[in-house]
Amino acid sequence: MEDEALADRLLAHAKNIAADEIESGWASFEEMKMTNASIDDLSELTAKAELIESGEPLSAAVAHHVALLHMANEAYEEAQMFASRSLRLREKTNDEHGIVYGLALLEALAKKQHQHEIALVHASRRIELLMKLKDEEGQMEAMADMGHSQATLGQFDAAKDLYGQSLDLALALEDLSGQLVARWGLADIAEIEEDYETAMLQLSDCLHAFINAGLPTPIAVRQRIEALTSFNNTTDSRKNS
Repeated sequence: MEDEALADRLLAHAKNIAADEIESGWASFEEMKMTNASIDDLSELTAKAELIESGEPLSAAVAHHVALLHMANEAYEEAQMFASRSLRLREKTNDEHGIVYGLALLEALAKKQHQHEIALVHASRRIELLMKLKDEEGQMEAMADMGHSQATLGQFDAAKDLYGQSLDLALALEDLSGQLVARWGLADIAEIEEDYETAMLQLSDCLHAFINAGLPTPIAVRQRIEALTSFNNTTDSRKNS
């Protein structure tokens, strides 16, 4: 409660000393997020900010937030409208990092609507921009996301290549979460192709990575290894009977 009260005082102070409409708008945006303001009120702030001189960054940020709220409510058409609006504003100001966030959101929305071909278009542009920015962590995540879309479309060779590149980056960055996502995707494809040995290898390598780091292995990984082991044992028994 004390932290909330302090935050309220800081926001009120920020609004009082704001030098212009833009600073005041940013303070209002933070306050609205803290108080869980309605989507309508946030949408109104987006529109007002866009009319202010040099207000595009604020308007884009609010529109992106509104898109996320709509997506959480499964209102995907509305989410796409605000996400596209945010991206357009960020392109106008050449905000490359913001464009990456916008493309990631549009990619996620396309997947939610099972529009995986459209997701691939956003993903390709996202990866290209991340390479330009030399953002290896971003590339790792984007390649795994694109690999998932390729796998969903049955493009397994392309998916394996993307997951493999994502895994290489995750290993170089020592990012266990990234390794988990990439290996999980590679294991999925291996199982679809009935290459259970490769699937087990990917999952086992994931397990050992967490053990070597002294961290608890995600329960889902252990459960999947157990299920795959049980399946392999059952298959072997049938072959021998």
